[in-house]
Amino acid sequence: MTAATTMVTGMLANLVMTVIGNDRPGLVRTVAACVADHGGNWLESRMCRLGGQFAGLLRVEVAAERRDELLQALRGLDHGGLQVTVHSETGDEISPAKSGAVALLELVGNDRPGILRSVSSVLAAHGVNVEELASERMPAPHGGGTLFQARATVFVPAEVHFADVRADLEKIAADLMVDLKWESAK
Repeated sequence: MTAATTMVTGMLANLVMTVIGNDRPGLVRTVAACVADHGGNWLESRMCRLGGQFAGLLRVEVAAERRDELLQALRGLDHGGLQVTVHSETGDEISPAKSGAVALLELVGNDRPGILRSVSSVLAAHGVNVEELASERMPAPHGGGTLFQARATVFVPAEVHFADVRADLEKIAADLMVDLKWESAK
């Protein structure tokens, strides 16, 4: 585990961590019990099974005086085959509110290398931030090969023109031969 830094808000320390290990029943319970047993509060998480591995991101808060105790307990999970890495917390609650809008992006097409690179390059060029991304490969209906599908929630800053992003995404969608849907999340 790397040396962890935390942001202390009042008397609470916020920790953001990644968890990975061979998938098996009880892994979430193990992490949740460790957090709760050391006075931590589970705030939010994203977890899934990927390629036979359990992978997760989570954010917890703990009383500042119990932070080191919780970190030590999390290190101990490594003996059970679960790697936990604690990262510093940036804290949305502390950052100034950004002006802009949330948009949804969905795409599907025949799988090939570079689809996400091309799409994320357009987003980055416009200063659009990917907030959440889920992707998967699946068999095409009627034995027509393999499809790649992605869904993303993105933040579009107020100074970025939604129509300009759409136009650039549509240009690459034709080159990539993917169907693309881009809309405001309202």
